[in-house]
Amino acid sequence: MQESTLEQLRYPIGTFQKPVEISVEMLANWIIDIEALPELLRKSVEGLNEEQLLLPYRPGGWTIRQTVNHVADSHANAFIRFKLALTENTPTIKPYEEQLWAELEDGKNAPIEWSLTMLEMMHKRWVMLLKSMSEEQFDCKFMHPETKHINSLRTVTGMYSWHGKHHTAHITELRKRMGI
Repeated sequence: MQESTLEQLRYPIGTFQKPVEISVEMLANWIIDIEALPELLRKSVEGLNEEQLLLPYRPGGWTIRQTVNHVADSHANAFIRFKLALTENTPTIKPYEEQLWAELEDGKNAPIEWSLTMLEMMHKRWVMLLKSMSEEQFDCKFMHPETKHINSLRTVTGMYSWHGKHHTAHITELRKRMGI
């Protein structure tokens, strides 16, 4: 498979591009995306059988089941990171090995319904928090110890808006390619 084709399969909506400036309107749209994700992800897997959930979204990629379970893991970490940044002064967050998490028993074999339900409930709380935050609170930051990047919650909101759409597109694009 050609490099450009693999890259398209890996990043069907492109990579996250951090805007130079983040407007109030952009932030509001990202919150809408985060609020909509649980339903969009649920629709993306609707009607798939157990065999189809074992299909990788790309060669060498996660299965659909692992992808759904990863989104729940990732967004749980994001929610906690928001709370840390809101209650501590530029905390250093705890990174996690997402590839290894996806290989754990629950990542590989837990019913996707568990993760879909988890996302629905967690996103309700996360969106409640996001909608309650002041402009100043969106400027709160955390530091990632591996990359040494300091990210504002304003930027991270955009990253997770993108992240949800990114993984939903993995599933919807695979379904289009396979006609399922």
